[in-house]
Amino acid sequence: MKHADPAPRLAEALPIYVKIGLLSFGGPAGQIALMQGELVERRGWVPAASFDRGLAFSMMLPGPEAQQLATWLGWRLHGLKGGIAAGLAFILPGMALMIGLAWVAAAHGAVPWVAAIFAGIQPVVIAVVLQAMRKLSGRALGSPWHWALAVAAFAAIWGLGAPFPLIVALAALAGLALPHGAAEAPAPDAPRGLWRHFLATLLGFALLILGVFGASLALFGTEPVLDVAELFLTAAFVTFGGAYAVLPFVADQAVESYGWLTPAEMLNGLAIAEATPGPLILVNTYAGFFAGWTGTESAGLGVAAALLATFYTFAPSFMLILAFAPAVERLHRIGWARRALAGVSAAVVGVIANLAVYLGEAAFLPAGPAAPDWAKIVLFAVALPLVFWWRIGVLWLVAGGCLAGLGLHAAGLL
Repeated sequence: MKHADPAPRLAEALPIYVKIGLLSFGGPAGQIALMQGELVERRGWVPAASFDRGLAFSMMLPGPEAQQLATWLGWRLHGLKGGIAAGLAFILPGMALMIGLAWVAAAHGAVPWVAAIFAGIQPVVIAVVLQAMRKLSGRALGSPWHWALAVAAFAAIWGLGAPFPLIVALAALAGLALPHGAAEAPAPDAPRGLWRHFLATLLGFALLILGVFGASLALFGTEPVLDVAELFLTAAFVTFGGAYAVLPFVADQAVESYGWLTPAEMLNGLAIAEATPGPLILVNTYAGFFAGWTGTESAGLGVAAALLATFYTFAPSFMLILAFAPAVERLHRIGWARRALAGVSAAVVGVIANLAVYLGEAAFLPAGPAAPDWAKIVLFAVALPLVFWWRIGVLWLVAGGCLAGLGLHAAGLL
C-alpha cells in the first residue's frame, strides 16, 4: 500500500470520481473496495486509517454508506466543492441509466419479450436479497438479544404492518438498552468551530430543499410533487442499514399507498438497480419515474418526478455527512451511537426478511397461492446455489436471468 501522497487538484481528482461512479457495480461492498483501491492503494491520496474512520462513520448515518463515504473522501481532499463533486459523480451515471431504463419498463414493459427479460431477472434478485440478509445477519446478530430484535422487527412489519420509521426508532432505543460489556471511553471533544459549521450546513441544505420543493410545486402542481417529497424525504432519514432495509417501506408506500406501480414493477426496478452502477437506493429514482408516468404523453413528468425522487433521496445524505465532516475522525469512537446502530442493524435483518417475503409473493404467487408461477420458482432454485455457494457476481447473474427469461419465452413457458 502506498504512503499518502499530497492531495491532487480537484481537476485531477474529478476524472477518478467519475470513473468510480461509472464502475461502481456490485453493491456497497464492491463500491467501497473500488474507492479504496483507487484513492488509498493506487494513488495514496487518503491514508488507510482515515479511509476506515470515514467508512465507520458513514455507516452510522442514515443514507447510503458508499455515497456518503465518496462524499466525505471528496471533502477530505478538497473541502465542500470536492465533497459535492465526488458525491455527485458517484450518483449521476447510475441515475441517468435508471431513468432511461425506467422509461423502457414503463413504455414497453408489456411487450412480451421485454416482460420475459424482467420475469427472468426477478428470481435472481430475490436470491441476491437473501444473500444480503445472510451477510448482514453474520455481522449484526452477535448475541441472542440481537436475534430477538431481528425476529421482533420481522413480526412487527410483516404481521402488524408497523411503519418502518417506528421500527428504526424502537430498534435504536433497544440497542441502547441492551447489555454492552465494559465501560466505554468518554465521547471526544468536538473540533473547534464544529457547531458553526454544522448549523450553517444544515441551514444551507434546508433552504436548498425548500427551494427545490417550492419551484417544483410552481412548475408541476401538487401531483405527484407533494407525495414524492413526502415519501423520499422520509425514506432518506430512516435509511439505516442500507437500501435493502428501506426498500420495504418505499415499496409499500409506492405500491400500496400511492399506487404508482405494481409489486412486479417494483421488483423490476430493484433488478435494474442491481445491474446498473451507483448505489442500490437509486431504485427510488425508478419508483419516482412511475410516480409521474401515466402514459407516453407524461414522459416529461416522469423524468421530473424521477429527478425529484433522486434529489430528495440524496440531499439529506449530503447534508449529514458534510455537516459532520470535520468531526468524522473523532466521532466514530462514540459508544452510545455504535450501540444504537447495532440495534438498528439487528432489526434490519428482520426488515430484509420481510422484503424477501414481499418480493417472493409478487414474483412467485402473482395470482395467489393457488396458482404459483413454476417457471420463476425453478429459476429461483437454480439461482440460489449460484449466489450462495458459487458466489457468481451480480452482473453475471442478471445477464443469466435475462437469457433464461428469453429462453423460456421462446419455449412458450413465459
